Amino acid sequence: MPKHYRPAGKKKEGNAAKYITRTKAVNYLQVSLAMFRKLCILKGVFPRQPKKKVEGNHKTYYHMKDIAFLAHDPLIEKFRQIKVHRKKVKKAVAKKNRDLADRLLNRPPTYKLDRLVLERYPTFVDALRDMDDCLTMVHLFAALPAVDGERVEVKRIHNCRRLSHEWQAYISRTHSLRKTFISVKGIYYQAEVQGQKITWLTPHALQQVLTDDVDFNVMLSFLEFYETLLGFVNFKLYHSINVNYPPILDSRLEALAAELYALCRYMSTGSGRVIENSESGGAIKEKENESNKASSKADESELRLAQLQHQLPANEPGALMHLVEESTAVDADDDETKECKSLFKNLKFYLSREVPRESLLFIIPAFGGTVSWEGEGAPFNEVDEDITHQIVDRPTQSHVFLSREYVQPQWIFDCVNARIILPTEGYIVGRVPPPHLSPFVDNDAEGYIPEYAETIKRLQAAARNEVLPLPGDEDLDNSLVAAMMDRTESNEAAEKKRKLEMLEKQYHDELKMEIDGVTFSNLSNKKADKSPDTMDKDDTKLDHGDDESKQAEKDSADISTSLMTRRERGLYEAIKIGKERKQDKVDLLKKRKKNAQSSASAKRR
Repeated sequence: MPKHYRPAGKKKEGNAAKYITRTKAVNYLQVSLAMFRKLCILKGVFPRQPKKKVEGNHKTYYHMKDIAFLAHDPLIEKFRQIKVHRKKVKKAVAKKNRDLADRLLNRPPTYKLDRLVLERYPTFVDALRDMDDCLTMVHLFAALPAVDGERVEVKRIHNCRRLSHEWQAYISRTHSLRKTFISVKGIYYQAEVQGQKITWLTPHALQQVLTDDVDFNVMLSFLEFYETLLGFVNFKLYHSINVNYPPILDSRLEALAAELYALCRYMSTGSGRVIENSESGGAIKEKENESNKASSKADESELRLAQLQHQLPANEPGALMHLVEESTAVDADDDETKECKSLFKNLKFYLSREVPRESLLFIIPAFGGTVSWEGEGAPFNEVDEDITHQIVDRPTQSHVFLSREYVQPQWIFDCVNARIILPTEGYIVGRVPPPHLSPFVDNDAEGYIPEYAETIKRLQAAARNEVLPLPGDEDLDNSLVAAMMDRTESNEAAEKKRKLEMLEKQYHDELKMEIDGVTFSNLSNKKADKSPDTMDKDDTKLDHGDDESKQAEKDSADISTSLMTRRERGLYEAIKIGKERKQDKVDLLKKRKKNAQSSASAKRR
C-alpha cells in the first residue's frame, strides 16, 4: 500500500477542502438563501475566486473558514428565532386568535449589531477607512421619500437623515471638508478625518422614485449594518471634540426641516460649554463623573431642558452657527485646516429659495462663512445690510441690493476647490458660467490641462505672490519636458549613427568634387539649373533618409523588446496601449475644444 494512500471520500485536500459552493454552504448552515445573504453582508463574508474551481466555473465559492465562522455566530440563532416567531404569528392569525397574535407582535425577538462593528473594525482608523460606501448608502436612503406603504420604512429614512446630518455637522464644525464636485449622479464630497480621506456621494435634491429593478432587500441589509457603524463613528467623533452624543435639537427647527442648522448650533454651544469647563483641571472632571453616575432620569431631563433653553436665544440675527467664533482652546489645526477655515471668513451669504440649500448650508460654514436662507427659522433676513454675497439661480430678481454681489451656486464650489476667492464676473446671474472642473482629476497626469484650469492656477499664484512663466514660454517648456521624457538611449544611438553616416557621405562627395576640380560657383550654378524633377528626386532622397532614421529607431526598439521576458513584454505593450489611449483622449478633447471655439466665433459673426 502506498505511503500516502487515502480511501476515496474519506478526506479532501487542496481547493476542494478550502472552498465550498454556495449551495453546499446554505445546506451546511441549514438556513434559507435570503438569510444566508443577510448573514454574509452583516459579517463581511464575500465570495472567493479559487485558482482551480473544482465543481465548475459557473458556481459561486466561499472559503470554508468563513462558513465555519458563520456557523458559530450567535446571530444565526437569532434569525432562527425570528423565523419561528413569524410562523407563530401566522398560525395565530390563521386560527383567528387575535389576542395571541397581538401579544406576539408586541414582543418580537430583537438583536443588535454592536458586536459585529467591533469584530470587523478592531480600531477606529479601520472604521474610517471603510466609511465611503457607508456614507453613500446612508445619504441615498436619506433622500428617499418618507411615505408609508413603500418598501422602505419611514423610521429608517428618518434615521438615515439624522445620521447624515450629524456627520455633516461634525465635518462642518471641524472644517474637515477638502473637495466637492457636482456631477450628473449627485454631489461628491471629500473630507479628511484623522488623516483618512473619505469620499462620498450625495444625490441631488429631486423627487426619487423607487424602481423595481433594484433588490431593496439586499440594500436594506447593507443599510442595517451601515446605520450601526455610522452611529458608532459619530459617537466617537463627537466625543473627540467634547460634544455630547446624541445631540438634542430645537424642535421648532426640526419641524422647519433645518436639522443641520440646529445641529451646528448644538455643537457650538456644547463645545463652548466644555471648553470653558476644561480649565478647571482633572478634579472637576472626576466630580462630573461622580455626579453623572449619581444623577437620576429627572436630572437628565432637566439638563436637556436647560440645554435647549440655552440654545433658543442663539437664533438671533448675526448669531448663525457659532462655528466661526475664535476658540480659547489650544489651536492644534494643521495648515490645510487653517486655510479651509479662513476661506469665507468675514463673508456673509444669503441663499435664495431655488438653490440647493442643504449642500450650501454644509459647505459654506465648513470654510468659515456665515449663511442664512429664505424661509422660516433663518438667522437673518434678506434685507440685512451686512450680506456680501447672495446665491441665486434665477435670471431676474425682484429686489437688487447694490451692496452685495449676486452669483450662481457654482461659484461656491469652484472657490472651495481652488481655495481662493475667485472673481465673480464669470458667475453673474444670466451668464453661462465657466466649466466646472473636477478636483479629483490630475490634469498633469492626464496630459491635458483645460484653459480655465490654467486661469485658476495663475490666480492661485497671484494670491501667493508667485511668478509663473508667460503664456508663450509654456509651450517651449512643455516641449522640452516631453522631449526629455520620450527620448531613450536607443533613439539617441540611432540618431547619432545616422548623423555620422550623413557626415561621412558628405565628406566623400566633397573630396570627390575636389579631385574632379569642381569649384563652388559651378556647383551653385548646377543647383540653380536643376529641373523640378531633379528637385523632387532630392526631396525623395531626404524623405528616404527620414524613413531610414525611423526604421533605425524601430529596429533598435525591436531589439530591446526581443531581449525582454514574456512578462516584461506584456507590461511594455500594456504601457504602450495605455499611452495611446490617453493620447487619443487628449486629441479628442482638443478637437472638441476647437469645434466649440469655431462654433462660438461663427455665432458672433
